[in-house]
Amino acid sequence: MKITIACVGKVKEKFYRDAIAEYSKRLSRYTKLEIVEVKDEKTPENASEAEETKIKEIEGERLLSKIPDSAYVIALAIEGEELTSVKLAVKIEELVLTGKSHIVFVIGGSLGLSQAVMKRADYSLSFSRMTFPHQLMRVILLEQVYRSFRIINHEPYHK
Repeated sequence: MKITIACVGKVKEKFYRDAIAEYSKRLSRYTKLEIVEVKDEKTPENASEAEETKIKEIEGERLLSKIPDSAYVIALAIEGEELTSVKLAVKIEELVLTGKSHIVFVIGGSLGLSQAVMKRADYSLSFSRMTFPHQLMRVILLEQVYRSFRIINHEPYHK
């Protein structure tokens, strides 16, 4: 199984990079992990809705170019379905059992994901109705994927 996290922008803060590195290391015993970053677009201070849509479309095209046709795509979006950690683990396990060997989680930039990315997604997942910085979302996602593998393998993990 391979898991890819496709995301917009780079992680600048060392504490986020350290957390990402730690969870990446932990996950390496369960799955092949790849983190793919695409360039983010600068958003003008008072951008119009049309400008924001255009920015999301540009970032979306970059993301889509990194997603293989055969991959199962999970878009992280506020309007997605909220799952417990156990239900996320069940979802990942079901995907593996049904022959999905590559899962791509997609994290948008500050404006979210384009319609094209949402249309490509096989599933839309929400971690909360709140908005999180995309750098922090990488850490949260990696932790939950790691937790999922611990659950799937009936291994203890703090609650």
